Amino acid sequence: MRKLMIPVALCVIAGLTPIRPNIAQVAGTATLGVTVEEMKLVVIGWPVKKKMLGTEVYNDKNEKIGKIEDVIVSTNGKVSWAIIGVGGFLGVGKNDVAIPMDQLKLTGGKYILNGASKEALKKLPKFEYA
Repeated sequence: MRKLMIPVALCVIAGLTPIRPNIAQVAGTATLGVTVEEMKLVVIGWPVKKKMLGTEVYNDKNEKIGKIEDVIVSTNGKVSWAIIGVGGFLGVGKNDVAIPMDQLKLTGGKYILNGASKEALKKLPKFEYA
């Protein structure tokens, strides 16, 4: 009997909950969040954390040359640079460099940086956060 009470109670609570239309939240005059239609676009979007950060970067000879450590969004809202960690062991001696996103190509599930090598990337200016 006790096992039946919890589902019944949840149904009663759900039935008493007022039904709201699927709209974005509003605080004052500013719209917060996304509408149901916008959410459809968000769901099919491309998550940087899951699809890009921490992934290996290869050159056109299929040699591993680094790993994507971060992605920089410019002030105009565009994803502009990938920060690639090159060299080092367990983070010691690693050199982070900024590479324009248009130089990285996603081919066969791998990020390719044509014409690059570990040595060439290590010679680039080291990227440091402001």
